[in-house]
Amino acid sequence: MNLSKSVRPLLNRQNVNYIRQLSSSVESDYSFKTLKVSVPSEFVYHVEFNRPERRNAMNPSFFSEVKNCFEKLRFDPDCRTVLISGKGKGFTAGLDLTELSQMVSIDQEDVGRKGFQLLKIIEEYQTSLNSIEKCHKPVIAMVHGHCIGGGIDLIAACDIRYCSKDAWFSVKEVDVGLAADIGTLQRFPKITGNDSLVRELIYTARKFTPDEALKLGLVSLIADDEASLLSKGLETAKLIASKSPIAVQGSKININFSRENKIEDSLKFVAAWNSGMLQSEDLIKSAMASFSKEQPTFSKL
Repeated sequence: MNLSKSVRPLLNRQNVNYIRQLSSSVESDYSFKTLKVSVPSEFVYHVEFNRPERRNAMNPSFFSEVKNCFEKLRFDPDCRTVLISGKGKGFTAGLDLTELSQMVSIDQEDVGRKGFQLLKIIEEYQTSLNSIEKCHKPVIAMVHGHCIGGGIDLIAACDIRYCSKDAWFSVKEVDVGLAADIGTLQRFPKITGNDSLVRELIYTARKFTPDEALKLGLVSLIADDEASLLSKGLETAKLIASKSPIAVQGSKININFSRENKIEDSLKFVAAWNSGMLQSEDLIKSAMASFSKEQPTFSKL
């Protein structure tokens, strides 16, 4: 579904020309085969998986383009929030099984050397999805239809996850004879905090519903349909984009750091961080806006 059409009433008319000009630039700067990138609102970018004929299955080009896309978005001053969705009937079917069969049939007799070639591929795929987590901008995943295997790996690297009522999820890897290796086993347990159920879902590869995903904490909102899902996603993205980019991106960087480190070390990290960032003009602008009851405007990073 075209996000710009579904949320057109939300756009400020004064920003239409700006967005059109920016969209034209985005088409050339973010030109991909497996992804479609657009700008539905000021400072909000929408990355859409664009392989509907293959159920948005993930092939080597997909992983390469996700990495390139999010490394660009990380430092793009025109982007403050990113939306992710899938074109067609579902979010993603996960790893393209055709590509998987080719990957494991590497023409190399020596087991050790074949192992090193597979290691290279796996680490490239990990780096691809890590780029979403490392992107300084908050990333909102909007899941409709199927979200299978690698799709769980990918949304686990996102900041916020919404889904529609027709969504369903499956950590499918054990059904194709492998352990998930690009993020699910590392991030999924930390997101949910329910070790028992996470292990059940991983070991059985069974489908689970939006209601289950909500109870687990994998998603924080269930929309009635795809259109309302996209609309709600954009509403949240616009709200985040209206805030100080220094404050928002600093918050993401510190949340990610805290997840992997001790509280004491994390407090030292944020103290060092804010000793520089508190000198930003954004602090003064936010304070003045609070007194005047006006919406502040923040400079690009």
